[in-house]
Amino acid sequence: MTTSPAAPSADAEPVPDRVAAEPLLSAGELRVAFPGRQGAATARAVDGVDLDIAPGEIVALVGESGCGKTTLARALLGLVPPTSGRVTFGGRPLDYGARALKAYRKRVQLVLQDPSGSLNPRHTVYDAVAEGLRIHKYGGDERAAVAGALSRAGLRPPERFFLRYPHELSGGQRQRVVIAGALVLEPELIVADEPVASLDASVRGEILALLLRLRDELGLSALVVTHDLGLAWNIADRVAVMYLGRIVETGAVEEVLTAPRHPYTQALLSVLPEAEGAPVILTGEPPDPSRIPSGCRFHARCQILASGEAERAGVAEACRTEDLPVLTGGSGAQVACHWARASGGGG
Repeated sequence: MTTSPAAPSADAEPVPDRVAAEPLLSAGELRVAFPGRQGAATARAVDGVDLDIAPGEIVALVGESGCGKTTLARALLGLVPPTSGRVTFGGRPLDYGARALKAYRKRVQLVLQDPSGSLNPRHTVYDAVAEGLRIHKYGGDERAAVAGALSRAGLRPPERFFLRYPHELSGGQRQRVVIAGALVLEPELIVADEPVASLDASVRGEILALLLRLRDELGLSALVVTHDLGLAWNIADRVAVMYLGRIVETGAVEEVLTAPRHPYTQALLSVLPEAEGAPVILTGEPPDPSRIPSGCRFHARCQILASGEAERAGVAEACRTEDLPVLTGGSGAQVACHWARASGGGG
């Protein structure tokens, strides 16, 4: 289900030009492969990804389950070491030493999908939010820091929530506690994995409005991992559409979601409730990442190839046999599709 657009705070400070800014986080030719068990083929979960996130920018990473987006997010967080490629933060390569990773994760925080699973039921809200401060041996006023984080997350007055337990809170309040636990360390970037998927529709808009307000007030960057293009429309500056380990289309959210060029993006958008025309039903599941097909990795499920449009455009053979290059990082609109390039976009 989609959510209605959330307006940023009227008192928010202007955000720097997110298009012109140098990337805060950058991935280059990133690959993550998992060896198969008992002689099985290697699974290429992330198979060549370039992705940039600028200061104060929200990027939505969109795709079906199994497309590799969560593995990519974990690699960007340093939770999964890449097989090859690089991750840089603030212009410096990510150091995978234990001490360096601990410092990095203070600046880049994870917000998980299910707040019930993220919160220890035996810990009060205060202890849940203070946990990061204690791990990082915070030397300031812990109580003030916890209160400030809860307040920024929309739980006011914060002292009212200090001694509550997760089961005493609503789903939206629990998600705000999780967000406060990330904010208490004053990160520069958050990675939110399906941040509203477990919430009622009435609460989703509130959490999205909160993320937008945090961006505008704090200059906070975010990578939002989601299968919901409606969510991407409501919150993101840019969207990156991922399929079978690669980003297949990327660009400003208005451009990608109003004039999608890749058949996969078109199919994902066609099933939204407000979409015009008949939905495109993709056949089968995404291919196994240990058996990535030749040519365009989407060709076996592609409605454009099945309809004969790719044949008429003279690219059907290329679709089946010629691999497409990894899309480069940056803010410009890009697509990895033989047919879209041949037809000038195919809107």
